[in-house]
Amino acid sequence: MNTVRLNITLPASLNNDITRYAEELNEKKSHLIAAALDMYFDYLDLKVAEKRLESDEPNLSMEEMRIELGL
Repeated sequence: MNTVRLNITLPASLNNDITRYAEELNEKKSHLIAAALDMYFDYLDLKVAEKRLESDEPNLSMEEMRIELGL
């Protein structure tokens, strides 16, 4: 997996929580942060999908998509 180094600023309370969990679970802080972001992005994907469903933009049914894709 490719990784990048980031320099971020967090509230002290968040850093304290990350440190506490990292020590308790014997994990690197970066692993905990990456896992938390992955879960949050899954949540955001759902929110974006819900927003798109509620919009006035046209959308396709599953059958229409199959036809369009030639399946």
